[in-house]
Amino acid sequence: MRFGIDATCWANVRGYGRFTRELCSAMVALAPEHEFVFFADDAAASVFELCAPNVTLIRVAQTVAPTKAASADGNRSPFDMLRLTRAVSRERLNAFFSPSVYTYFPLPPRLRALVCIHDCIAERFPELTLPSRRARWFWNAKVKLALWQARLVLTVSEYSARDLQRVLRVPSDKIRVSTEAPAPAYRPSATSVEIVRAAELLGLPREARWFTYVGGFNPHKNVESIVRALHAISRSESRDPHLVLVGPTSTDVFHGEQGRIRKAVAELGLEARVHWAGYVPDEELRHLHSGAIALLIPSQCEGFGLPAVEAAACGTPVIATTESPLPELLAEGGIFVEPGRVEPLAAAMRALCDDTALRERLAKTAKQRGDAMTWPRGARAALDALVECAR
Repeated sequence: MRFGIDATCWANVRGYGRFTRELCSAMVALAPEHEFVFFADDAAASVFELCAPNVTLIRVAQTVAPTKAASADGNRSPFDMLRLTRAVSRERLNAFFSPSVYTYFPLPPRLRALVCIHDCIAERFPELTLPSRRARWFWNAKVKLALWQARLVLTVSEYSARDLQRVLRVPSDKIRVSTEAPAPAYRPSATSVEIVRAAELLGLPREARWFTYVGGFNPHKNVESIVRALHAISRSESRDPHLVLVGPTSTDVFHGEQGRIRKAVAELGLEARVHWAGYVPDEELRHLHSGAIALLIPSQCEGFGLPAVEAAACGTPVIATTESPLPELLAEGGIFVEPGRVEPLAAAMRALCDDTALRERLAKTAKQRGDAMTWPRGARAALDALVECAR
């Protein structure tokens, strides 16, 4: 068969881009009998490195890269989307796969489509994710069109599948699940020297202990609550833990609240213990995870929670939100807390700081759980759904 794939979010450094790159690469390797035609703008094409006999890349001119145009308070040019639609219509395809509704564009009529909707966060928490009525209108219109055109809907967890049924009213027989996994780069550091070097690059004191957070600085991520929990467990001692915040601080197109987080850090006197790392490559980030007390992900909601799984693969326990599939995916590999409350988060952080045996037990299980997840398994589910769409 011949499948089309939207690759316009290939360059995205957030979860959507990771999902697209890892899943599609695994799909291509699993199915050499099928041809995969990727449609990308110049920004995505410039970092597209998937080379295989069954892969074709088609560049489609865009005035603004879709990953930037489809921002929290932006909208895409109708002419840009039409160029993508026309490019797809010129190819003879059995079905089309959109790995993220984030960069979705209208497809030619009657083309069978598989669309991935990762979560219902924007629908459940619009005020935390979409800053204006205009942005919410465009988002809702895009999702409705995607659902109308999709023969099947892919999502990343059973938790998210339940949300799709409840919030977006997607029938259960139309939903397929393709789970995520850590990239091969995520594994424990071979030596303590690697961990020390990664920490020193961020200005962490040589004997410091730290927690990691990886993701965006959006309101629904509850990063401010992490800062307040860090303050709550402080004893004004040299061994007080630090916090490493990993994620883009100037190029993120999602609705953010960095100003509020930085204000809280200053008010609580934590400037010396909160480190803004910016974007960190996987090979460096694994060392920060390997040396961390735990990864923190206390979001209001997560469709999957990939940063937690990546940390787990490094042998790092997590403190994660109960509003996610993580209590199932990483069962007994972390502590799971109700989102939005500082007290339970602080208690979990304190427990892992003070109880070495507890941390080591959770870390061992987290590693086992993380290692059990693979991209080929998720790719097989996605590929089966795509073939099902085509038939």
